[in-house]
Amino acid sequence: MSMNNNESTALGIIAGSLVGAAVGILFAPYKGSKTRQIIADEAVLAKEKLETELASAKDIIAKTTIDLKDRVVSSTETKQQTLEEQVNALAHDASHKADDVINTLEKKLTELKLKNKKLQKTS
Repeated sequence: MSMNNNESTALGIIAGSLVGAAVGILFAPYKGSKTRQIIADEAVLAKEKLETELASAKDIIAKTTIDLKDRVVSSTETKQQTLEEQVNALAHDASHKADDVINTLEKKLTELKLKNKKLQKTS
């Protein structure tokens, strides 16, 4: 059975890690107890650094979330105002159109009344 590139790469990484660990142990500059203490100290420092970075990231995310919320609220309010302005403009235009229609109908009614009078006189 042949291995694909991913399997070969994974196998190479594992083998390299094992060889690196063995060489590191063989050529370690300190006794095991001191090496363990150094590793423990580095782990504590790494943990503290990670906690600090996580707290910083949390603050950044919180600020970004608040900013995004504020922008969404502002945008929604602006769009609502724009929509209200458009509705008011349409109502205003419709009112003028209605007045125009009523005026036109009144003129037509007056014309029809005159025509009706003329027809009644001729009959």
